Amino acid sequence: MSLVDEIRNKIAKQDYEFSKHAVDQSILRNITVNELEEALRNQTEIIEDYPDDKYGPSCLILGFSDKNRPIHIQCSHPERPLIKIITLYEPTPELWVDYRIRKTD
Repeated sequence: MSLVDEIRNKIAKQDYEFSKHAVDQSILRNITVNELEEALRNQTEIIEDYPDDKYGPSCLILGFSDKNRPIHIQCSHPERPLIKIITLYEPTPELWVDYRIRKTD
C-alpha cells in the first residue's frame, strides 16, 4: 500500500488530529473539516515528502474538495497511531505552478 493510501485510510477511519497551528490556519483560511476529508478522499497526490522533518516524517499532499477547491495538507506519515494534520491551506497561483510545484524567483 502506498504512503498516500495509508494516510487516506487513516483519515477515512477518523484516525487523525489537528495541531494547534492547523486549527488556527483552517479558521483563518475558511477550510472546513469536511473539505479536508473530501480533499484526502478524492484524487490526492504527495507533492513533497519530508522524511527528515524536525518533529518526525511528514509530507505535503495536494487534494481537491468536492467543489474542486485545491487544498494543500501537510501531515505526518502514518507510522503514528494518529495522523497529525500540521497545516493546511489553499495554494495560490502566485506561489505554485499547477498547485504542484513551488515557483522560484
